[in-house]
Amino acid sequence: MRPRSLALAAALAVLPLAAISLGTAPAQAAPSPNATARVALPQTVTPAVARSHRQGDLPADREISVAVSLKLRNTAELDRFLTAVATPGTAEYGHYLTPAQFTDRFGPTAADVEQVRAFLTAQGLKVDSVSANRQVVNATGTSARLSAAFGTHESTYTDPQQGGRVFFANDAAASVPAALAGVVEGVSGLNDHTVRTTRLAKPQASAPHATPSGYGPATYDGAYRLNQLGADGTGSTVALWEFDGYKSSNLTTYDSQFGLSGPAVTTVPVDGANYDSKPGEGQGEVELDSEIVRGVAPKATQLVYEAPNSDQGEIDMAAKIVSDNRVSVISISWGSCEPDTTASSMTAVNNSFKQAAAQGISIFSASGDDGSRDCTRSTSGSTVKAVDFPASSPYNTGVGGTNLKVSGTSYSSESAWSTAGGGVSTQFAKPSWQTGTNVTGTMRTVPDVSSNADPNSGFAIYTQGSSAPGWQVYGGTSAAAPLWSGFAALYNQKAKAATKPVLGEANPKIYAVTNSSSYGGAFHDVTSGANQDFATRAGYDQVTGWGSPVADGLANALLGSGGTTPPPTGSCTAAQLLGNPGFETGSASPWTASSGVVDNSSSEAAHGGSWKAWMDGYGSSHTDTLAQTVSIPAGCKATFSYWLHVDTAETSSTAYDKLTVTVNGTTVATHSNVNAATGYTQKSIDLSAYAGQSVTVKFSAVEDSSLQTSFVVDDTALAVS
Repeated sequence: MRPRSLALAAALAVLPLAAISLGTAPAQAAPSPNATARVALPQTVTPAVARSHRQGDLPADREISVAVSLKLRNTAELDRFLTAVATPGTAEYGHYLTPAQFTDRFGPTAADVEQVRAFLTAQGLKVDSVSANRQVVNATGTSARLSAAFGTHESTYTDPQQGGRVFFANDAAASVPAALAGVVEGVSGLNDHTVRTTRLAKPQASAPHATPSGYGPATYDGAYRLNQLGADGTGSTVALWEFDGYKSSNLTTYDSQFGLSGPAVTTVPVDGANYDSKPGEGQGEVELDSEIVRGVAPKATQLVYEAPNSDQGEIDMAAKIVSDNRVSVISISWGSCEPDTTASSMTAVNNSFKQAAAQGISIFSASGDDGSRDCTRSTSGSTVKAVDFPASSPYNTGVGGTNLKVSGTSYSSESAWSTAGGGVSTQFAKPSWQTGTNVTGTMRTVPDVSSNADPNSGFAIYTQGSSAPGWQVYGGTSAAAPLWSGFAALYNQKAKAATKPVLGEANPKIYAVTNSSSYGGAFHDVTSGANQDFATRAGYDQVTGWGSPVADGLANALLGSGGTTPPPTGSCTAAQLLGNPGFETGSASPWTASSGVVDNSSSEAAHGGSWKAWMDGYGSSHTDTLAQTVSIPAGCKATFSYWLHVDTAETSSTAYDKLTVTVNGTTVATHSNVNAATGYTQKSIDLSAYAGQSVTVKFSAVEDSSLQTSFVVDDTALAVS
């Protein structure tokens, strides 16, 4: 039996990070997190600093809360997976991950979190919380301690473009010790300048009315043929992304007026925020969002996530929604112009949006109400061409605005709303799916789609007025985003009934439809009107995107796009297909395995019985493989599972030694030394897409030249039902 380096691993496990070598690096001390060498975190200074007047130092004892965002792992594999899971015809199409699976494959490791936690604590900061997806570590401390920890300085400023508004900010980019540079993405909360504003518009200031005017559900559902889908949202859950609260009684009045019923709206506080007892100026936004979703998909469950209106609040809300595993649609009607927002904070939020895409969550975001000059009402000013974030995220469907004309409850015509947000992102590159737009350049353009937003053809909303609740007419892309979110809820209900995947990340599928012969039957192409810098035209434009929905035509086009999981036919006989699944025969057969992999030594315990498959563990360059081929009957649901134990002598958060799991050559899971833990963990992969095919499941373990990692697999199964 080959020698294993477990004694060495046990000894090294108790040594501090600075005392051991990492992977293939020379045997020298790793830098301490408190070492003097530091690495700057780019784009962590609010752009407002350059245009504002410094007033003096922020008091040294001022308490500040920050969000330290951590980097995702295996980003190339994540990008590949996100493309595959959204592409009909691939083996992974529609096979979305759970939050735990995403974190296991792509999230920061527990070791990464502990490294950051140790650094913050050593700097005298209090670690308040860690997000469930391990992407955010929140901490609190005085201005003096935060400045020392992140190598910057906190000052007070006045913003002349916002009436002399006073804010605090770091003067220069934050930095971290070099030992943390591979782990920390950015730091948010070092300024309180950037706030999110609603994308809501009114035709004019007016007192609430006693009776509704403007479009009610029958009108917009009829005009966009949402009422032709034969669905009501049952089984779908929509998250509303909010920075203020609502009154349940106002939502109840809306439902009663229009004869709607559905699950009660529930508040989910983020960072302790709950505005419902005393909503602020954003109350109308929250109630608009909820009432439009109710009007489109009355039986959908609504969860109102309420967060502090800050960079940290937004980051924490994104992380919580994707970690909760409760929603399939997110509706966002708040935003800020890209030039007013630190890129570091946008990246942190966008990382959670990547997780949403991997988990099959659709996100619809208002594109803004200031046309192609999204910073008109903020620091950067009305001369700057800019777009709105989060709508500019490639993992969001940006929703622009139109002026809808109806005949009764039927569609009549549509033109662009003159202040509908749209243009070119300066933050995000053009994604691979954004094709057929006839817009040159390398950066993402928004919006992607649109619907009614002009307040002059606005929606009847019941909300709080200046002194009392009543009926008002609201517009803005704030109304367009929840309308599209309601469509996604209806679509998901239909897709599930047809045993097809939920919509998930919508844009790759939407652009596939618009670049096909189905476009004309799925969208109203809006070809009249403009915003400041862009005009509508046939097909795609940067005012209305591809246009507004012909909901039943769009749903049919999406449902007919192929690549579905074969549904059970009722003729499948339940079985476990793998031979020698627990290796208890004492030989590899029918597995094909590297020499010595099937093992019963006591150095590594089996999960069950005495035998297991032990790959690598030499502490030198080595590769082990384990594979078996079986046929999955047509019409069966199939699940491949295995129990995995990883132990290692590595102490770095870098993945030096890796175990890759493939099915017919396609990577379906990756593990590494950073996944080391006590005991076994069961892993499970849906292989239903391979029904009717012969499949080869294969484990490939690759170890580098120093410091052992053992990958121990036992009690495998490929179960069909």
